[in-house]
Amino acid sequence: MTRRLGFDHNPLRRGSDVIEAWLLPAAVALFLILGPLVAGATGLRVHADNLAAQRAEHSWQRVPAVLLQAAPGPMMSDNGDNSWLVWTPARWTADGRARVGSIPAPAGTSAGATVPVWLDRAGNVQVPLTAAGARDRIMIAGALALAVLAAFLAGLALLGRRVLDRRRLAEWEAAWLSVGPQWSRQG
Repeated sequence: MTRRLGFDHNPLRRGSDVIEAWLLPAAVALFLILGPLVAGATGLRVHADNLAAQRAEHSWQRVPAVLLQAAPGPMMSDNGDNSWLVWTPARWTADGRARVGSIPAPAGTSAGATVPVWLDRAGNVQVPLTAAGARDRIMIAGALALAVLAAFLAGLALLGRRVLDRRRLAEWEAAWLSVGPQWSRQG
């Protein structure tokens, strides 16, 4: 390990070799330092968006809707805690006008059943953000932010390696141009 990272004081080791050996450990260290910061900042941002969405829900209107066809899926799932929602055609009345469209209904609900639907001020069907949904959004955003950070740091490391390779090739070319003519005269 000490030889790989350039701690062996080898006089033949080029500076670019030492820099290249440190690219991966530096990228990992940066990820370990920046990862919690990026995930935390992303989590705070999504949490703020969740709070804004929950505040917007207060202006929604809850109306009953009648399913025009059965919602596909099992009647019971997750030991009776059916959280599987299926968009199903339904009919409801809002602002004195009859409307027809797709609404989220629990899977397995039969046709003709009454299901509550939430409408925003424009009359569009909305799905309220649950605590589990809010938590999932934060976790997914944090994981995505970490993946983007990892890809960015890997790209920087690969770019650094490419720059070092080009520099090494230029150094080798210059060395060959100075030594090559001397070898070719003796032949």
